[in-house]
Amino acid sequence: MARFSYGGQALIEGVLMRGRDAIAVALRHPDGRIVWSDERLGTGFRGTRRAKLPFVRGLVVLYETLVIGTRWLIRSAGVAAAEELPAGTTADGRPADTAELGRWSVALMLGITLVLGLGLFFFAPLLIARFVAGGQPGVVERVVEGVVQVAIFLGYLVLIGRTTDVRRTFQYHGAEHMTIHALEAGDPLTVDEIRKYPTAHPRCGTEFLVVVILISIVAFSIVGRQSLPVMILSRVILIPVIAAVSYELLRFGARHRANALVRVFFEPGIWVQKITTKQPTDEMIEVAIVSMEQALAADGEALPPGSGTIVRSPLVLAGAPPAPAAEA
Repeated sequence: MARFSYGGQALIEGVLMRGRDAIAVALRHPDGRIVWSDERLGTGFRGTRRAKLPFVRGLVVLYETLVIGTRWLIRSAGVAAAEELPAGTTADGRPADTAELGRWSVALMLGITLVLGLGLFFFAPLLIARFVAGGQPGVVERVVEGVVQVAIFLGYLVLIGRTTDVRRTFQYHGAEHMTIHALEAGDPLTVDEIRKYPTAHPRCGTEFLVVVILISIVAFSIVGRQSLPVMILSRVILIPVIAAVSYELLRFGARHRANALVRVFFEPGIWVQKITTKQPTDEMIEVAIVSMEQALAADGEALPPGSGTIVRSPLVLAGAPPAPAAEA
């Protein structure tokens, strides 16, 4: 069994698995193939001791998840649309599975997503609470803000989950979690073995968001009632702090889930995963298996016995360097 706690993310018709030193991605190509790719995680600050300190490591993981996750989400959408939109060729003239967007395009999309997320889940509840309970005691205003924040969050998930594409992504999300459960139990990474596990997982990003909302309600209550500009600024400044604290709580909760009090505190995260994860098809589980196996291989970890039986091929990106010449 791998020594590192693997995590992941659902993509468009695919799964990304994050390992110790690399990420691996597997996607279901429109022609039916499973294509995969891996990518080393950045060194730089991540390789220092400071990056592994409590409350710092959560921000490092969050940064990597946002940047790498957004880039691969865009790539996965390109692969899914391969039949409709030609992706181009590689540097040596081979047909590519998907086109590659520039760094600034990814940064722009990530920036827009962050601004919309902050506006919808943090600033909108603040403004609504100020309008609805502005004349009430500060604690009442904070309670109203928290209720609105939770309502917007759950309503958003339910609404987008009604679309076919997002529902399929939620199925891949379930396949990702089931595969991680099987790995942690030391089972072979096969469809039959993975089928017996639940789609919810205690280290899920959805559960992280639930913890962020709960901690933010407490943190913003401490800030209390201030002028509107100060309250908006406090949300911007405190969000990284809240994210860092939430990450440590999530790690603690995953290690001590057998404790009844811990289980009660984190149970809302499991409830919300009933929205964001769905039972996958066998074909989706196969994609999650390939992603996990390639992540293990990239980290130099051995596959569980009985694994490694699914056919796959490397993902070819437009502009990729020429393939190495075959040995004589």
